[in-house]
Amino acid sequence: MPSAKRILLVDSNEVPRRMLAQQLAREGSYAVIEAGSAAQASAAGGYDLAILDTATARSLDFSGPILFLTDGEEAGLGGDQLVKPFRLSALLAMLAARLGHQGAGDDEGFAIGPYIFRPGAKLLTDGKGRKIRLTEKETNILRFLHGAADTVPRETLLHEVWGYSPAATTHTLETHIYRLRRKIEENPGQARIVVTEGGGYRLG
Repeated sequence: MPSAKRILLVDSNEVPRRMLAQQLAREGSYAVIEAGSAAQASAAGGYDLAILDTATARSLDFSGPILFLTDGEEAGLGGDQLVKPFRLSALLAMLAARLGHQGAGDDEGFAIGPYIFRPGAKLLTDGKGRKIRLTEKETNILRFLHGAADTVPRETLLHEVWGYSPAATTHTLETHIYRLRRKIEENPGQARIVVTEGGGYRLG
């Protein structure tokens, strides 16, 4: 297996930075070094690619590949740009293109409750060989929840899976969670796999 690529992730906003770092680390192909400022980034050591917010980009000297997280297309940055809000799949595709890595989680199965989850095939398989086909959104919900260390707020899921603004008012997520539970839970009314907790969701 190729060695993990070192990714420098710089963002002054700690919560989304920490969540994104967890997601990238769970992919298995990347070792993520977090920094909250250009000064911290400068002390982080060597890395193969930097993911920077635009404020940091103005003050950090880095000659390697750079992916900028921006609020809109900006001229003169000299690197790839990903406009917020963005989906994790879009970021992974850009990293794979620049570094030649594929996310491990798409091809390898991992356990979720009584199932083996294979995101690339959009498939859950139980111990008896029964297969449950998932939609793209259901797959992305499970992928994101599996990669998170804690409960994921509904606003974060709406942002990552659908690209919605945190201020969006919609029942789209709840509808998809309801349908997903009907597929995978023994008792959807008392969910044990996709659990509601504290205004968000987690895997049981």
